[in-house]
Amino acid sequence: MPLPLDLKGRPDERVLRQLAAALLYEDIVDASEHAHGDAVDFSWSLGGRDFRCRGAIGPFGRLRLMPGSVEMREDTDSWVAPPLAQLVAALPGSGPTRGKLLDELTQTIAFCQWNERHLPARLRRTMSFAELEGVLDEGHPYHPCYKARTGFSFADHAAYGPETGRAFQLVWLLVARKHLHQAMPGDEDAFWRAELGREVWVELLAKQQQRGVSPEDFGLVPLHPWQWRELRETELAGWIASGGIHYLGPAGDRYTATQSVRSLLNQDRPLAASIKLPLNIVNTSSRRTLEPHSVCTAPVISRWIAGIVESDPAFGERYPLTILQEYAGIIAGRDGPLAGQVAAIWRESAEATLATGEAAIPFNALMMVEVDGRPFADDWIRRFGLMPWINRLIEIAILPVWHLLVHHGLAVEAHGQNMLLVHRDGWPVRLILRDFHESIEFSPGFLREPEKAPDFLALNPAYRDAEPDQFYWTDNLDPLRELVMDTLFVYNLSEISHLLDHCYDLPETLFWQRVQTVLASYESEHGATERLSQLGCGQSRILTESLMTRKLLAAKPEYHHTVPNSLAAKALQRRRKS
Repeated sequence: MPLPLDLKGRPDERVLRQLAAALLYEDIVDASEHAHGDAVDFSWSLGGRDFRCRGAIGPFGRLRLMPGSVEMREDTDSWVAPPLAQLVAALPGSGPTRGKLLDELTQTIAFCQWNERHLPARLRRTMSFAELEGVLDEGHPYHPCYKARTGFSFADHAAYGPETGRAFQLVWLLVARKHLHQAMPGDEDAFWRAELGREVWVELLAKQQQRGVSPEDFGLVPLHPWQWRELRETELAGWIASGGIHYLGPAGDRYTATQSVRSLLNQDRPLAASIKLPLNIVNTSSRRTLEPHSVCTAPVISRWIAGIVESDPAFGERYPLTILQEYAGIIAGRDGPLAGQVAAIWRESAEATLATGEAAIPFNALMMVEVDGRPFADDWIRRFGLMPWINRLIEIAILPVWHLLVHHGLAVEAHGQNMLLVHRDGWPVRLILRDFHESIEFSPGFLREPEKAPDFLALNPAYRDAEPDQFYWTDNLDPLRELVMDTLFVYNLSEISHLLDHCYDLPETLFWQRVQTVLASYESEHGATERLSQLGCGQSRILTESLMTRKLLAAKPEYHHTVPNSLAAKALQRRRKS
């Protein structure tokens, strides 16, 4: 099941095309551009070779490269698809970073090819939310390492990848409390009885008693079975030998992986919590462990955001929004060499929030084309009409996030996996947001109610001497604007506008004019001109994260480049005149 421009059975072509698009978009290569009507020819030289491709320039400067157009000059008269190794070898960065990039690109292709050989093509429109979390296998629409999962073998991919839908139990450890930090909602025993069920709780207590360890001295920690296999003879070996950890084995409910791989849904009890566990794999941009400082801060942040939403009637009426709270967290060895590798965060179930007649889908499903050649949402669009459905989608998807940012001063990472669309027979009715513990931004002076913000300095010693923008708070508003516009517009809704252009001949400019109309109405209704001016959302060029540059240079946590702002007033005026 592809993105709109993907060629069936050609993940190698998609990886090459997305790599070339990222190199051009982030100005990693110095390319010339020659327009031919709506198409643009790009050409550049690298490592003594000439390269070219053709495509279109979409909103926020996003490139839509034509399939099969990325080529390298072989001799005077012939062009061929460049070998990945040859292209990567000529890129900036060190030998090790280029080597890692090539490995991740190669493994992405290999896992995609495995999926095509072993998994049946499936129509996904009628699948449940839990099923969709597994079978939405397209991965990141911009990053070329969208299925790298470095560290996984093919057997691991089959056992623990979301695409296969295989269920597995978590393994359980007893960890000496001197190594533990935890944040739980109330009494610890009551928490475990509620999460595990009485039968499993009693089973684990019996195993604890068999090992002769006191519950006062040891606490329970779940671990992904793959992570246990990787750590038991390496980082955990010392704790095991000294008696600081006891292995209780697999127990309890079975879980299935979601798109993010490390977040798991409870298959046996769908209304029970999902759980997020660290994995020492690299996928897209980062290693999929958990930020150590965030694990026990997660419940505090969730309560804060949920409180904002609950206390503002607009989120119930005008901008319907549900927050999936991360309500408990446990981490072992938070401040040592094991930091972030043995931990867990519990999150409320999306399905438990649904009313009768409602259903939920991961938002990025709307970017996809199904095996029958029609978009995922095609039945809904035919039922309600293209423009009525798009208008409703824009309002439901954008305004809750925008109201959090502009009115309340809180920026969230609203990308396609963190957003869930609640609908009734395809008609959008509500937005669900999740996954806050690593990626919210605020500036104390811009908060609507700063007195309600958590006392972060009391939560973790790491916060006390932190620089602005090192964790959640910043001393300027640029990071807030960038986080929301990056995740909601540049790398999210721009994929949907592209699909609508490709499949329904709706020019992307019309989609973004409609977005601007909705945002202008919001500005007028809320008298938000001054706050929007402070955020700089109308600048002609904005910063966006450089994901491929970070991969190649790897010298600091983030890199950025400027792109045209398709929501800037002048840009919209030009489009309306044309």
